[in-house]
Formats: sequence, structure tokens, C-alpha cells
Amino acid sequence: MSRIPVALQLFSVRGECQNDVAATLKSIAEIGYVAAEPWGYRGDAVEWMGHGADELRQMYDDAGLRCCGMHIATQALQGDSLSRTVELNRTLGNKFLIIAGDKQRMETPEGVAELAGILNDTALKLREEGMMAGYHAHPFDFVTHGDQTAWDMLFSSTSDEVVMQMDNGNCAGGGGDPVAIMKKFPGRVRSMHLKEFGGPEGAVIGEGDMDWPETFRICEEDNETEWYVVEEGGPDGLGFDVCKRSFEALRAMGKC
Repeated sequence: MSRIPVALQLFSVRGECQNDVAATLKSIAEIGYVAAEPWGYRGDAVEWMGHGADELRQMYDDAGLRCCGMHIATQALQGDSLSRTVELNRTLGNKFLIIAGDKQRMETPEGVAELAGILNDTALKLREEGMMAGYHAHPFDFVTHGDQTAWDMLFSSTSDEVVMQMDNGNCAGGGGDPVAIMKKFPGRVRSMHLKEFGGPEGAVIGEGDMDWPETFRICEEDNETEWYVVEEGGPDGLGFDVCKRSFEALRAMGKC
């Protein structure tokens, strides 16, 4: 069995969260996930989905789950928003503050450089909190600027403290090679999003073309990966069948 615990990105069940966050967390725990990662936080208030930090922490505790990360907008790391972002995540016991995506900045070399500066500056500010800033992969991150992809430019320009949250399905969807990229940046994948690519329609982990054995080997031998985070769900994020099948596939592989 892997030493790395398995979590779920809540965007996978966003429709369920919009109906009832507490019930959704309990359903996730019943499947076997040990943690969950919220999405879409912008730093406007110390709350998520209309629930304050203490209330949300109680929901996690009641479900027996940990908060393993949070997907945020870039603005949540800037100005006064940063203190609210830190306060919310301090209460939740989460240390990974991950920019979910910044398509506008990743579209130009100047934008990539600006984003790298934001991440480097934030990483320094978060040290005393024991937190880390990072960036999550989307297909648009693998557009090329000259002879480099935006992704390579970003992580070649950020310190080792900035977390590379690889999403292997998204990377492959943008024409990138997730295995080769993780090998190029050893030690940076502190949190890993798991998503299938290719295969039949509706394929979940293990049913497509992804090189799962090498993906797991890199995370477990070449990195200090702390979380596997599944991001696979049904249409509009409703229902739990897809994320349950994904979890069962990982269990069959000996990962949970």
C-alpha cells in the first residue's frame, strides 16, 4: 500500500457541495477518502460556500476528513486577501495554497514572469505559517513560448518552495508529458492530482492510456509527495459513482 493518502478534489462533486457541504463530506468519507480539497476560493472572506472557517472545520471533523489543500484564485494571494486566505486555511489545518489556474498570465512570457514573482513572494511570506504556495496544471499551461512551454517557464523561475501540483490528465490533455515533466523537476510535486487520459468514454483511473506505475513511482521515490488528489466526477459534479470508481481503482492498485 502507498504511504501517500488519497483525497478528493471537491470540484469533482461540486453539484453535491452546492446542495449540502456537510453531507457531501460525509459521503466522501464513506467511500474511503481521507481528505478533501475545496475549489474556487478568491480571498474575499474567511468562508467557503457560505460557511465560516470554524463551521467548515467542524464539518470536516464530523466527517473524519482532513483538508489537504485549497484551490484558489491568484488574487487570494495578493494584498489584503492573503491574510484572509491564511486565516481560513489555518483554521482548516491546511498548508497547501494552490492557484487553480491563471490562463491570462500563462498566455505570455511577461505574464508567466509576473506569476512566478507572485508565487515566489508568497512562498516567503508563508514560511512562518508553515504553509506553501503552488500552481495546478491545466491544458492551457502547456502552450509554447518560443522553445519552452509556459509550465516549464513558470517552474524554472520559481523556488523549490513553490509546489508543482501536477494534474496528469490535464497535462496530457494539453499535449504535455506528465511523467517527463515530473522527472525534470524532482522534488516539486508535493501534491499530485490524479486523472485519467484517453481510453473509452467515461474512463476512470486505470482505464485509459496514462502510465500509472511510473507516475506512482516518481511520486513515491523521487518526490516528497504528501497527497494523491483524485479529480474525476460526474456531469455537473452530481453523484458519487465516478469518484467511487476512481477510489476503487486506486485500491485495486494498492494505493489506498
